[in-house]
Amino acid sequence: MSEAVRIDVWVWAVRIFKTRSEAAAAVRAGHVKLNGHAVKPAQQVVPGDRVRAWVNHRELDLEVVTTVRKRVGAPVARTCYLDHSPPPPPKEILASLPRRDRGAGRPTKRERRDLDRLRGRTDY
Repeated sequence: MSEAVRIDVWVWAVRIFKTRSEAAAAVRAGHVKLNGHAVKPAQQVVPGDRVRAWVNHRELDLEVVTTVRKRVGAPVARTCYLDHSPPPPPKEILASLPRRDRGAGRPTKRERRDLDRLRGRTDY
């Protein structure tokens, strides 16, 4: 089970992405890196490689332990890699970020200026 496998197949098989086409598109777009380099979907993965993936606004840093070709269940998938990802930010920080109501439309000019001031951009 430790043979070389395509990177798009591996990230799909260990349940990082829901579909194989979604995995291939993410690799093509550069959201998945192998050993620090952007690669094509056909690039081979072997145990010991480091895979970094940007998924759901979060960066995953995975070390390949076992390669699999077929999609496996979640408990088995977790044994195929070591997760070196940084912990997610605390919920208090996420809750304190300003949010717009869904469907509220585009921010007004005043709201855009407030956002610019908050971000430290006062060019006007």
